[in-house]
Amino acid sequence: MTSRDLLPDHRLELTSVVANSTMNRERGLTGANSYARELGFDPAAHLLSRTPEPRWLDLCSGEGLALREAAGRLPATARLTGVDLVGPLAAAPPPPTVELVTASVTDWEPAAPYDLITCVHGLHYVGDRLGLLTRAAGWLRPGGLLVAHLDPAAIRWADGGPAGRFALAALRAEGFAYNARHHRLTLTGPRAVRLPLRYVGADPEAGPNYTGQPGVAAHYRHAE
Repeated sequence: MTSRDLLPDHRLELTSVVANSTMNRERGLTGANSYARELGFDPAAHLLSRTPEPRWLDLCSGEGLALREAAGRLPATARLTGVDLVGPLAAAPPPPTVELVTASVTDWEPAAPYDLITCVHGLHYVGDRLGLLTRAAGWLRPGGLLVAHLDPAAIRWADGGPAGRFALAALRAEGFAYNARHHRLTLTGPRAVRLPLRYVGADPEAGPNYTGQPGVAAHYRHAE
């Protein structure tokens, strides 16, 4: 695939790989298939340890089950936001402290900062994932934590060559840490992030990633 064949995000989001109804539909807060397992910590316990008015933003939240469960353990002052391209399919409304937004994470913007921002395996389906990470770094409260799963093998140059090592080095230079074993990218913020990469488009036919599921390859050029 050449750079002329790569899809912009508005077309990428119409493909079956991205506009799916399975992302995080059954993943709860704790247990075998859970956010706690994927993130390496219990989000509700983390939030309770930080502030009496905790705020959690979950990107690519699917059904929002983790947010719904967390609401039962957090005070009424909590604000839990889930953003998903397809949105929740369940008929049951969320608890009062939970807002589930149906929108593209590529252009959605929050109204206030958060103590915790998560993206559990969601970046695999985002075109400009580095652009999203750059923006999300500024959405944190002081001392807030951003955690997202990232597959460096799915970051490529415009000509298709591997760009994951370069991208990770650029992210680390901006304060991110990466756990290669668990594919987890973390950042404590907020901070303004500038990466020397310019997004050129995505390939929805990149094939399975490390999860074994079909994913999207994001292609970049060196920033001018």
